[in-house]
Amino acid sequence: MIGRINGFLLEKHPPWIVVDVHGVGYELEASMNTLVALPAVGENVSMYTHLTIRDDAHLLYGFGREQERALFRALIKVNGVGPKLALAILSGMDEAAFMRCVRDDDSKALTKLPGVGKKTAERLIIEMRDRFPEWENAADAPLALEAANGEPAPRDTLADAEAALVSLGYKLTEASKMLADINPKQSTEAIIKAALTKRMTG
Repeated sequence: MIGRINGFLLEKHPPWIVVDVHGVGYELEASMNTLVALPAVGENVSMYTHLTIRDDAHLLYGFGREQERALFRALIKVNGVGPKLALAILSGMDEAAFMRCVRDDDSKALTKLPGVGKKTAERLIIEMRDRFPEWENAADAPLALEAANGEPAPRDTLADAEAALVSLGYKLTEASKMLADINPKQSTEAIIKAALTKRMTG
């Protein structure tokens, strides 16, 4: 099991990143909350990881906080929630926000996330209540990553952001609507985070 990696950030293509560890490039999929906190490409990064082994692939997921990984692992134990949906949930809200939804029976907020219908939201609330003791005390722990500088990369950041939102499970029309009126003169990660915030508060 690969539990943590430390190296330098080789590539960043939300929701995917590549971390070089002694010449070996590890491809990881990460939540948008982790992605927006990553340092610039070429800088050192340390991430918690979770490895999923399937018949057709070995998939590695990266997290900026140990508690984010703990919540990811708790989420994929819920019936009907796989890694893709768990990442979508973690991209739309952090651990503390998710905890508030469960404590307040706020299924409406959860249904704003892609792939989460009313029944799934209710199941999440019921099943996650008993799992808080494992990770709730550190839900507000600071990120273990340096904040990104927010400068745009020399490519179409809006197009990259749209593609990343679609990969999270949003329909193309939803993604386009979420990106409307978002300042394009910032990093792809910042654009995605702004779009997700707009979606959750809209």
